[in-house]
Amino acid sequence: MLVLCIESSCDETAAAVIRDGREILSNVIASQVDVHARYGGVVPELASRQHVEAISVVINSALEEAGVSIDQIEGIGVTRGPGLIGALLVGLSTAKAMAWMLDVPLAAVHHMEGHILATSLENPPDFPFLALAVSGGHTHLYRVDGIGKYRTLGQTLDDAAGEAFDKVAKLLGLGYPGGAVIDRLAQAGNPEAIAFPRPMLHRPNFDFSFSGIKTAVLQYVNKCQEPIGEQHTADIAASFQEAVVEVLTRKTLRAAESEGLERIVVAGGVACNSGLRTRFDELSVKHGVKVFFPSPILCGDNAAMLGVPANYYLEKGCYADNSVNAVSSWTLDSICLD
Repeated sequence: MLVLCIESSCDETAAAVIRDGREILSNVIASQVDVHARYGGVVPELASRQHVEAISVVINSALEEAGVSIDQIEGIGVTRGPGLIGALLVGLSTAKAMAWMLDVPLAAVHHMEGHILATSLENPPDFPFLALAVSGGHTHLYRVDGIGKYRTLGQTLDDAAGEAFDKVAKLLGLGYPGGAVIDRLAQAGNPEAIAFPRPMLHRPNFDFSFSGIKTAVLQYVNKCQEPIGEQHTADIAASFQEAVVEVLTRKTLRAAESEGLERIVVAGGVACNSGLRTRFDELSVKHGVKVFFPSPILCGDNAAMLGVPANYYLEKGCYADNSVNAVSSWTLDSICLD
């Protein structure tokens, strides 16, 4: 089956062609980073307008790169939510119109389901596994027993980890998006220079909280009597990243042990973070678990990641009709299939 996938949940307009839910024939992404950088974050109205301008170009590029014609597409997968409602509507409306025009079925996919299953395009883990979905808008722990079978074990109670990275980068004057900049600076800094807190680390549940770490960085910077130089900034970045990484890894491993799971998938934009990857690699040996990371191109928002669930739902006959609407908030547990 050749499936055209469309993603527009935030500030990337993306389209991909996937064969049989496994083979990536194309994966085209149009980023809006330069548009939003001057504002220090994503402006929803601007994001929607950029999607309208880019969506046709991106879809045509994906088809051309895959070497297929539009008439060869046998199904369409699209992100229904969660995300920015205006941005989602651009992709969903386009997908619905194309499915009607081509007379092919449509699968409406949960954004985080795509992230969790992205690694199945490269190195498929056996079910069940634990998934840490960590990005700018999400930090969740899921037990995954199969496609469409998810159970939330824990989630952030305030800021997502990626959101905390961006906010700390902004207060340090590092620009937007901040995750990659902090990761790069951290490699030149001392992760033990500043003892930032590890909120909720020792609580018995699997929920997260990153607002306190962000506030601790702000308070530290405000108390500095002298201008913060390059090395000092690197030390702050390294210490902040160390705190976040420790919370994410230890909570995840504790959840895996509690559920009796030996496989962990780490997905979402923050899964690109080198400190997080290194720590999981180190701890996986110690704790006897196997950790799966998608390639960096499949960690950020992209359309190829939708291919695995979209193909599965289309094969199962789980179609979306023209009445399906975008949703800004959507619990992953609620899409479970029997």
